[in-house]
Amino acid sequence: MQDIILPLSLVLAFAAIVLAVQAGATTLLAQRSRSNRVNRRLTMLESGMPAKQVYQTLVRRQATASGLGGLGDKYIGRANLYLSQAGLTISPLRLLVYGLGAAAALWLVSTYMLRTVGGLGGVANLSDSILALIAAIMLVAVPMWVWITRMHAKRRKILEEQLPLALDIIVRSIRAGHPVVSAVQLVTQEMGDPIGSEFGLIVDETTYGFEFRDALQNFARRTGSEDAHFFAVSVGIQSETGGNLAEILGNLATVIRGRLTLVKRVQALASEGRMSAVVLSVLPILLISFVGLSQPSFYTSKFADPLFWPIVVLGLVLYGVGQVVMNRIVNFKY
Repeated sequence: MQDIILPLSLVLAFAAIVLAVQAGATTLLAQRSRSNRVNRRLTMLESGMPAKQVYQTLVRRQATASGLGGLGDKYIGRANLYLSQAGLTISPLRLLVYGLGAAAALWLVSTYMLRTVGGLGGVANLSDSILALIAAIMLVAVPMWVWITRMHAKRRKILEEQLPLALDIIVRSIRAGHPVVSAVQLVTQEMGDPIGSEFGLIVDETTYGFEFRDALQNFARRTGSEDAHFFAVSVGIQSETGGNLAEILGNLATVIRGRLTLVKRVQALASEGRMSAVVLSVLPILLISFVGLSQPSFYTSKFADPLFWPIVVLGLVLYGVGQVVMNRIVNFKY
């Protein structure tokens, strides 16, 4: 078994490096191309791609059948929606495979080095190996989750900052005599991502037979933004009760701008606390996982101690209480 660990770990390490280089190159090329396009939807249309295919690509309606039954498909669907809201096109299952592959490569490299070099005692038994594998998974999962969460928050922030300007364009177009769908189409031509492509999907859905308010509800669900929900609800109420849509959307744009001002002010005041909360949340997990990966016997040698597991449970409870308290301190309802 030990004879195949070295070549297998080298192969997995090489694959992990190739994937990392590919991901970095893709990110750099995407950032460069963003400066040369209005939004992704228009770029795809100009390249000759059919409008229906563009719609299916941007909506990213990937298959959610996982063979796990209704509950498994439900959670995979939620994960797919969250990745879509973060602007990522990768499927949850593929992301899970990449994460497990990186964790396995990290575990094999650590196991090989502990067995050959000796480390601080080496991997002595099955308990050490299992603990090292769990630590490797945590070392991969935590940074991956932090990165996806930041991408989600960043895209949502950009969209909410663009929404008032998009509403102003719609209001001016309506007052000039254009239909509301044509006003939304103008936004897709004038504004960049993410709002440009998202409004383009609204136009596509109305073209394919959706009611305009249903298309707005789909837009709010895709983005996960409260301001997008306000937009959809405002148009839905106006379509049922009547009224001046331009005035309604103009007032909504003013409210959203005021809300964004308050959000930025509160975030500036709470920025130090938010960063402290992130450090206090992530650092203990990373440190414990690193020790478990590099020296698993540090923990496994204490498994037989009658005080070990009660202390572990107490630590987890205190950690959970700390997470709840910090979340209540640094997060506010606007």
